[in-house]
Amino acid sequence: MSFRKTILITTLAEYQTRFWIPVAQRLRAAGDEVELLAFDDRSAEMSEAAGVQVTNMYREGQRTGAAADDVRAFEARIAGYGLDGSNFLFSHERFTFGINDTALLRRRFMIYANAMEALLDRLEAEGKLAVLVQELGGFLSVISSFYVAKRRGIRNWFIEPSFFRGRMYFTPDSLAAPQVMAKPAELVSPEVRAYLVETLKQQAIVIPKKDQHHYSAAFKKVLNLRNARRLAEKLWDQFALGKHQEFGHNLRHARVHAAMAVNAARLKRLYRPIPETRFVYYPFHVPADMALTLRSPDYLDQVATVDFLLRTIPDSHVLVAKEHPAQIGAISADRLFELARRFDNFILLPPQTNNYTVLTRSDAVVSVNSKSGAEALLLGKPVVVMGDAFYSSCPLITTADRLRDVPARLREALKAGAFDPAATAPYFEAAWQRSFPGELYVSDPKLLDIFAASLRAAVVETAAAD
Repeated sequence: MSFRKTILITTLAEYQTRFWIPVAQRLRAAGDEVELLAFDDRSAEMSEAAGVQVTNMYREGQRTGAAADDVRAFEARIAGYGLDGSNFLFSHERFTFGINDTALLRRRFMIYANAMEALLDRLEAEGKLAVLVQELGGFLSVISSFYVAKRRGIRNWFIEPSFFRGRMYFTPDSLAAPQVMAKPAELVSPEVRAYLVETLKQQAIVIPKKDQHHYSAAFKKVLNLRNARRLAEKLWDQFALGKHQEFGHNLRHARVHAAMAVNAARLKRLYRPIPETRFVYYPFHVPADMALTLRSPDYLDQVATVDFLLRTIPDSHVLVAKEHPAQIGAISADRLFELARRFDNFILLPPQTNNYTVLTRSDAVVSVNSKSGAEALLLGKPVVVMGDAFYSSCPLITTADRLRDVPARLREALKAGAFDPAATAPYFEAAWQRSFPGELYVSDPKLLDIFAASLRAAVVETAAAD
């Protein structure tokens, strides 16, 4: 029997679906079969109206498969997926949405797994194989789809932004960070050398276009009329029309951003300029990012991590930290003020401080898996990485397997000192070759063409070779 591959693409919200519809149309025009897996009602309706094949995963999962509230069925499914319990599985949604209702999380997982199982059963009955494409994330829609596909031998490609502007990684069958091995120095391309030179010249952090709206002051997000109008629309959909939304915690989202605005205002009293003394730099990560919740859960409590660093840093240095510019005020002001009260070797910078300026003046960088670690490499700065970072495989990195190992690794890195930034070029060449051009959720027609072509190169052509 001959089999045809169908590209399955998960979409979790309307802004994502507005991007995936034209991508699906381009893939279909190239001869590929495509089906969107919509995890909110509006996305399913939009796809149907555009003539794109779609499954409403929430509604499908409600009407088919095991009962969503059957605990024994849930436990059997978790075991069948090779998972040792569900607490870690649910940790991203607990942290991101503040959900403490395990029964609610089990129910949602079961509904989505039901839908995915039924969908794959249908495709198999039609004589088709599938390949799954998802934006990397820790939400139950993504997680359940991933584990169902894994159990059934379906390849899952996770998409995430790369270190390079306008490029992305496609990682198969794993939630871990993509890893690369450095090329020989003589194989570094002129393109990559020129990119690295230009990056150092510009000294600007890499911000994916899909995330640029996050890089504004906390109070502006709260007072933004567009955000207020969108909140009202989502609340009407949710409570008046009964529409399912994967990101349906709208009131909590609004409260969190209001609290961030208050925190940001309070923290202005704590900000200090870059010190003249020697310092080690710790860049705060986006608190709710899956790079922490799932990839490096040991370091989820960043204030506790900084507390440990302050207690173990060499006497010759102070510790400088800076909030992530996309999440100003997201870390508790009370806890940061408490750190400042107990440690006079702690300095919190204004979040608008240029990252490259801080990196240039630092003696070393300690990072869980922030892109700041890769930027420090570009400058020839010693880097101690604690978590699962895409640059962990770089031979110039100092790794610490456990938090307790960081003090010794940091002293080693400081003793070794700075190195020739040119030595990083072979690693960045390998990282570049591992990436593809394109950006998620940017609907410019030319960029959509580029994205669709990269998806076909990374996913379709690989599937054809399997």
